[in-house]
Amino acid sequence: MSKAAWHHLYNRAAWKRLRLNQLGHSPLCVMCADSGKVTAATVVDHVKPHKGDKELFFDPTNLQSLCKHHHDASKQKAEAQGFMPGCDESGNPIDPHAGWV
Repeated sequence: MSKAAWHHLYNRAAWKRLRLNQLGHSPLCVMCADSGKVTAATVVDHVKPHKGDKELFFDPTNLQSLCKHHHDASKQKAEAQGFMPGCDESGNPIDPHAGWV
């Protein structure tokens, strides 16, 4: 499914509420926090790319708060490389294809 086919989901009231709730609950960039920095998050990112899957798109457990820099640079680069950055509470990669286990 092309990006244009699902981009309208970002205009829905349900997404806008979900986004505000995420930023209210987690107002700081999680990637900055991982490196010891405190930066306000301005972007709500889908941890696992939804690619138009509405269930995944509206899943609050699939969201993370990021600053614009990390969303537009680090996260997009990782997705283009084919793996998702980050680790779980145990220090294991979120994505088994990350290559650093």
